[in-house]
Amino acid sequence: MCCPEGRLLIMANQDQDVSGKLKRLRREYGAESLDVSSAAADPFDLFDIWFNQAIQCGTEEPNAMALATASESIPSVRTVLLKDYSREGMIFYTNYGSAKGRDLDVNPRAEALFYWPVLVRQVRVAGAVRKVSAEESDRYFKTRPAGAQIAAVVSRQSQAVESRAVLERAWQDYFARSGADIRRPDYWGGYILLPDKYEFWQGRDNRLHDRLLYTLKGAQWQICRLAP
Repeated sequence: MCCPEGRLLIMANQDQDVSGKLKRLRREYGAESLDVSSAAADPFDLFDIWFNQAIQCGTEEPNAMALATASESIPSVRTVLLKDYSREGMIFYTNYGSAKGRDLDVNPRAEALFYWPVLVRQVRVAGAVRKVSAEESDRYFKTRPAGAQIAAVVSRQSQAVESRAVLERAWQDYFARSGADIRRPDYWGGYILLPDKYEFWQGRDNRLHDRLLYTLKGAQWQICRLAP
């Protein structure tokens, strides 16, 4: 299922203000459905099906996910790339000293959101987060292009920098003196989000969307329908 029935209705003239245009920007999502009676008992199985359908439909960067973290009180969100997933959890990589890394030091929980507009689908995944092993981070780091490896070494992610020229000079200096083997810095590596909650959202007409919530209770997943 790659092209769900849908209609984009733009009922705004060029001379209307932005607010007026936004109020009239509306899409009807079609008849693709999602129901408890036919949903997988394990949310991983449903996520795997949806993720692969997003790939098959040619979704640009289907592994892009909005990752929300929070310190003691202040939430923040950014887009990162999912680099591996299994029944255990979802893995992404970053600088441990970044804003998200500092948040996770204080509050090791996060929520990820996948949005695949061509399929009119969203998936939210929430749970505890921990670092993956150094060995696993090393293995992934070696798969990155050399330029991206150097960027991970020289960038102090989320810290103020004087200019782009400073970043490019640091990259060029490291490139000039590095050999073929670039080592992963200790301050860069992977995290795994360990899901205890999944929510699957299927867009429907008239804003009567289908939402299924899976919650982990002990070793069992419980499922219920949420009102849109």
